[in-house]
Amino acid sequence: MDSSASTCLPTTTPSSRVSPSVMVSYSSWNRVKMHANRALISGFLKNKLRFRGFVISDWQGIDRMTTPPGANYTHSVLTGVNAGIDMIVIPYNYTTFIDNLTDLVSKNYVPMSRIDDAVRRILRVKFVVGLFENPMADLSYADQLGKKEHRELAREAVRKSLVLLKNGKSNGKPLLPLAKKAAKILVAGSHADNLGYQCGGWTITWQGESGNNNTVGTTILDAIRFTVDPSTDVVYSERPDTGFVRENEFSYTIVVVGETPYTETAGDNLNLTLPDPGVNTIRNVCGTVRCVVVIVSGRPLAIESYIPSMDALVSGLASPDRRPGRCGCALRRLRIHREAVQNMVQVCGSAADECRGQTL
Repeated sequence: MDSSASTCLPTTTPSSRVSPSVMVSYSSWNRVKMHANRALISGFLKNKLRFRGFVISDWQGIDRMTTPPGANYTHSVLTGVNAGIDMIVIPYNYTTFIDNLTDLVSKNYVPMSRIDDAVRRILRVKFVVGLFENPMADLSYADQLGKKEHRELAREAVRKSLVLLKNGKSNGKPLLPLAKKAAKILVAGSHADNLGYQCGGWTITWQGESGNNNTVGTTILDAIRFTVDPSTDVVYSERPDTGFVRENEFSYTIVVVGETPYTETAGDNLNLTLPDPGVNTIRNVCGTVRCVVVIVSGRPLAIESYIPSMDALVSGLASPDRRPGRCGCALRRLRIHREAVQNMVQVCGSAADECRGQTL
């Protein structure tokens, strides 16, 4: 056990110099829930590594020690606290926790020395960071938030995260970089004019939201309109049918599709396929006119069967942030930057295939 854990944490320096707190995960190790793992929390972390900060549970971590959660709550409180957890994250039933722990201490199931140790560790960290002398946040730099240079840096980070997966069909000319001046272009897809989809999870709310009202930023559609020549007619249709695409004689199209926002276990997906209506949009558009597809997702998706119909394909990761104005737009310029071309790209054939790295 020690040899496995010691590869992850420093042993030559007290770990309290690395971090003042450690959060325990929901996971299990050797079939023991980490929130109940006294050998690792107290034996290894606190004793062997001489960790002097405090250990905090994950959100409802005590409840989730059992299946279903809270099935034997008193036992979970007893096991978790005695394992060495000092601070418990309890979003709802905190009075039940207090009553249970008080009763366990009064009956000496949880020794007072364990409570003293937890309090001592929490207070030590608060003293070290100066919370008793300066309990309020320092607002002297508040006016720096959202400054132009910071937004430009965030935009650069999003731009460099673009990954070029395809540019041109076999024996054909590359589609990228796109011409800024064109007679008429089509922008399509569920993610083209949707800040919530573009930003992903942990944007203002836990799971993120659809729409343009939950945060401030630049949609990909707005960025395209800003970038193209003023004479270029930009037509937007979220779900165009084949007839509409054929009738309008577009110079080229930009299709922006992907996953809906998610975070943590709510995003678990055993299929890793591109969700609808993205597939239908690609089929309706790319089989009719030259198109570049931008996929906004948080992970590789199985898209190999759709790639032949595309002229160009770009992977653009969702760029979440909880605060307004921080959602970057990856297509501020209608070209692929050299940083993206130099990236290692991953192409997944199907959900069961391994990702194959290809350097462009």
